Amino acid sequence: MTQPTETPVAPPDPDPDPAPAALPPRRSGRNKVIGGVCGGLGRYCDIDPVIFRIAFGVLTVISGLGLVFYGFAWLLLPLDDEEENEARRLLSGRVEGPALVAVLMALAGCGIFLSMLSNGSVMSFAWLLTLAVAGIGVWSQRRSATPPDAPPDTAAAQTATGVAPAFGPGTAPPETKAPPTPVPPSWWRDPIVKDGTTGPVGTGYLWGAEGADAVPSFGAGARAGKDRDKKAADRATRGPRSIGGFVFLLALLAGGAGTAGAWNHQPLGTALQIGLTAALVVFGLGLVISAFVGRTGFGTLFLAVLTAALLAGASAMPKTITTQWTRTDWTPAAAADVRPSYALGSGEGTLDLSKVVVPVGQSVKTRAEVGAGRLKVVVPRGATVKAHIVVGVGDVQLPTEKPEDVDIQPHQKKTVTLPPPAGAKPAGTLELDLHVSIGQAEVDRAAS
Repeated sequence: MTQPTETPVAPPDPDPDPAPAALPPRRSGRNKVIGGVCGGLGRYCDIDPVIFRIAFGVLTVISGLGLVFYGFAWLLLPLDDEEENEARRLLSGRVEGPALVAVLMALAGCGIFLSMLSNGSVMSFAWLLTLAVAGIGVWSQRRSATPPDAPPDTAAAQTATGVAPAFGPGTAPPETKAPPTPVPPSWWRDPIVKDGTTGPVGTGYLWGAEGADAVPSFGAGARAGKDRDKKAADRATRGPRSIGGFVFLLALLAGGAGTAGAWNHQPLGTALQIGLTAALVVFGLGLVISAFVGRTGFGTLFLAVLTAALLAGASAMPKTITTQWTRTDWTPAAAADVRPSYALGSGEGTLDLSKVVVPVGQSVKTRAEVGAGRLKVVVPRGATVKAHIVVGVGDVQLPTEKPEDVDIQPHQKKTVTLPPPAGAKPAGTLELDLHVSIGQAEVDRAAS
């Protein structure tokens, strides 16, 4: 009795390949205007890079955050087909141009951001715009991801396995196509040569789409056609025209007009801020417009970053510095004529107290301030002087120092007591509070 044969059991299907891990964002090497950051983010989030470029431009103009984000992204995101990013090259000692530009952009953006911290409405709008762009990018990146239970594509499966799938209820046979129309020989497609045979035809064409049958041309018309084709190829290779020079000219005019308009009735720092802000707005708009029309190069980017750095410096200038340089002398004749304070924006101010008689046991207080320039105070010979001197950037000169002893330092603060010289007639006390933002503060004693 024969034993029944067992039906072989098919081996279990191998586990499907795990889904490939999502690649981290990278800077684009082809779709780029400056460093390829917006092109890489647009490709990663499946969004038009123009959206990121506009967002970075707006954030740069209103708060400087655009430069901060772009600079750090340039440093941290590697370029296509590269393993190292610019930050790693910079830390390893390989200082290159792109890394320096990225660092400069980030520093300039930080300077603008710090100068705008006091403007709450602008900063609130900047953060809301940042969160909105980030939310759009995350949502679009998740939306574009392929769901895990999506059915495989029939053409892709056939290409991968090499076997055409069987037609069933869920599939349709391919559409029947008519056979190609035979093309008879043509004298202009296969020209006759001297021995009566036909020869190959050149690859150029006179009209029609590329790849169509070509018509050989001769004479001046052929040369003109070749020249036109060469010019068209050159234009295609060069790409869109550069608008960097036009943007720089507009920024220069806007900066000069803004500064000139505020020069006579605003402090120096405010006038420079108005002009540099106008120039920076033009550069930002130029970078945004270049995403649609024309192109800008490294020069425009460098000038925009330099303008942002100058704007940060102008915002830090003391408001006491004016645009007019003047020379002023204050000469009170008696203690009752000494005012509580004296102020000068820019220039040289001299407070002559040599004629002021301070009675013994009494004191006279006053304050003198100069924004930029020189402040000199002449005190009576017999008075005891108690001076508190603050100089932002500059030098402090006292009667005990030589005139040629100049020591320029930042943030100088001195509190000194100067007793009267020997043999002088005793007098009261003179208390001075001297402030100079940029320049020199000098205390001198009258000869008699």
